[in-house]
Amino acid sequence: MISRRRFVGSLAAIGAGQLLPFGAAWPQSGGLAPDSAGMAGRIIDVHHHLMPPKYLEVAREAILKVSAIPQVVDWTIARSLDDMDKNGVRTAIVSISTPGIMFGGTEASRKLARECNEYAARMVSDHPERFGFFAAVPAPDTDGSLKEIEYALDTLHADGIGFLSNYDGKYLGDAEFAPIFDELQRRKTVAYTHPTFLSCCLNVVPGVHVSTEEFGFDTTRAISGLLYSGTLSRCPDVKFIFSHGGGTLPFLAGRIGAASVRAGSLIPHGAEYEFKKLHFDTASVTNAPAMAAVLKLVPASQVMFGTDYPWRPTEPSLRELRNLGLSEADLKAIERESALKLFPRLSV
Repeated sequence: MISRRRFVGSLAAIGAGQLLPFGAAWPQSGGLAPDSAGMAGRIIDVHHHLMPPKYLEVAREAILKVSAIPQVVDWTIARSLDDMDKNGVRTAIVSISTPGIMFGGTEASRKLARECNEYAARMVSDHPERFGFFAAVPAPDTDGSLKEIEYALDTLHADGIGFLSNYDGKYLGDAEFAPIFDELQRRKTVAYTHPTFLSCCLNVVPGVHVSTEEFGFDTTRAISGLLYSGTLSRCPDVKFIFSHGGGTLPFLAGRIGAASVRAGSLIPHGAEYEFKKLHFDTASVTNAPAMAAVLKLVPASQVMFGTDYPWRPTEPSLRELRNLGLSEADLKAIERESALKLFPRLSV
């Protein structure tokens, strides 16, 4: 399990000057494109982060190494609601982002996961139509994760379980995580994945921040691991959502699929069949080439609106999406209807 000191030290090696691209993602408002889909006040954002006070107590230093933007560590429920209200977002499904909750060892991570999940559940209780949440788990602690899944789904009524793409180099297809996904299969629940990075891959290209490329690559590695291990085939009722349009998967799907023949019986229906079951959010892919690739892999009914708030506000994400020239039907699907299929309680 990666330690807080090791994580912060790895980030420090990147260099503070390379962390500013996050700040550049906050353009001045230029106004939204016409709401041709008629979704004002009804949008669902599935990629929206929270930072509970207890979480910031231990993770603030690491978060600031990822982004020195004041809007990030100054997150509050009120700020989220304000951004949502200004842009017609009815509901945000919140989750813990990178660096995750692995601070201070097994017991400390279990405690932090519980505190974050209970905080998120209170948000939903106080604002039932405005928030949902993906529960954090203390992976790679399998026993602790299974206990937290039970508590989060049965007691806190989480909308799904949130994961990072890897945990200290172990990707989600690792055999150690098999009991976790078997439990999610039994429950037929949602598994949301947010990228992180490998400590080996910092500053690979000087001047390129780790999130710019490695986040996309790490998401792809997570999907490949789930495919090659047979997890996607073994757990057909788990609804997988991958952030940032699935990273580089839309471009590499053919190459990854061709190599998957080595997995044999672990992928009985083939890679393409498994890829076409996946769901993706639009954070970072509201540009024409990226969105075209995503929509060639899966239909708009499996693509959901995501902002990455507070790392990025809603306005530019929504404006860019609506300026892509998508059909009204596709916009409706992405902004709301795709999410409702997985989270029907939000239809109220």
